[in-house]
Amino acid sequence: MMDENVELKIKGKMIELPVVIGTEAEKAVDISELRAKTSYITLDQGYANTGSCLSAITFIDGDKGILRYRGIPIEQLAEKSAFVETSYLLINGKLPNKAEADQFSKELTEHASLHQDFKHIFDGIPSTTHPMATLSAMVSILSGFHSPGVDPNKLEGTAEINKIAAMLLSKVRTIAAYSYKKSIGQPFIYPHRSLSYCANFLHMMFSLPGEEHPIDEEAVKVLNLLLILHADHEQNCSTSTVRLVGSSQTNLFASIAAGICALWGPWHGGANQDVMEMLEAVHANGSDVKKYVEKAKDPNSNFRLSGFGHRVYKTFDPRGKVIKEACDQFFKKRGVHDPLLEIAFKLEEVALKDEYFISRKLYPNVDFYSGILYKALGLPTNMFPVMFAIGRLPGWIAHWKEMRETKPARIGRPRQIYVGPLQTDYIPIEKRP
Repeated sequence: MMDENVELKIKGKMIELPVVIGTEAEKAVDISELRAKTSYITLDQGYANTGSCLSAITFIDGDKGILRYRGIPIEQLAEKSAFVETSYLLINGKLPNKAEADQFSKELTEHASLHQDFKHIFDGIPSTTHPMATLSAMVSILSGFHSPGVDPNKLEGTAEINKIAAMLLSKVRTIAAYSYKKSIGQPFIYPHRSLSYCANFLHMMFSLPGEEHPIDEEAVKVLNLLLILHADHEQNCSTSTVRLVGSSQTNLFASIAAGICALWGPWHGGANQDVMEMLEAVHANGSDVKKYVEKAKDPNSNFRLSGFGHRVYKTFDPRGKVIKEACDQFFKKRGVHDPLLEIAFKLEEVALKDEYFISRKLYPNVDFYSGILYKALGLPTNMFPVMFAIGRLPGWIAHWKEMRETKPARIGRPRQIYVGPLQTDYIPIEKRP
């Protein structure tokens, strides 16, 4: 809604720009007509101060450490929900009733298997290929394996979009497990129709032919939690990529594949791998936590505390609080001592008493503890971004769907400020210096 204006003076001319106010009283100056009225544009490198859309999916208050999916606090979903239910909430805007939940689970089960042609595609992929490369390629190829009568490039209405969304959610889990099996040279394990979403993933990851891998309910619970915490996070790099690519009316599969590629970067989906490598380095060098905290503060040192600070949160990342407690409980129940977890706890304790970190509002984020839990589940570090992608998938689908249903539709087309050479005449090659 709009109920006030902002005045902008350019070359003596005053123009009025409307203010958009969100349901949580967030305010934005609407500059969509700025260029048409003045020939000026705004410059905001990294888009830190630019809103690209109106969205009803996720709310974040970085100053207060608040994260809500469709209005529900992340703490409540982490405690009470399961990943499949949270996925339905994000994609459809509400928690499912019993009938809707049963139908959604049924669709996920029906779509869990991959077409046999995929085996030939996997056969052609080198075993050294990073699982994220395999995942993005296979998701794009999925557009050719849609349901009969459903063209992913011409989806009409919510029902068809939801059908494709369920197919994608289910098959991505299988593709991810197969990409891992391919990378370690083990045969694929087919999904089991009687298992839940997360249990099925662990079954396909760690079972061997002829062997029943026992389902660890604690591991299933932890995996549900991790995926819920990653399910959406507003207009981050990968989500913005999905929306931008999808704005050209690109199908869901291609848009998600682009999001996977964006997530692959070490500054995004690879952050928890950086944390694990840091913790392992500290452990290998005597576990002197205070020494590394001092190194992080030293402007002449290249060392930094990975997993501290966040572009959005200026206090504790609410997901970090949840995942820290989950780490502690998971290892205590198993009676396992993990030196890396102990180092993480000590690093957090020392850093949060240090004025350097306090004044800069550098608090542990979700990546600080998530890698430790993924490692405890048996996942290698190159699978960490893949797990992030599985978790973020319902958020990507929800944003693609929301963008698709927003009218009038507009293709994303940012502007730029040109800083290259002025007009220069072409010089024939024989006359060039």
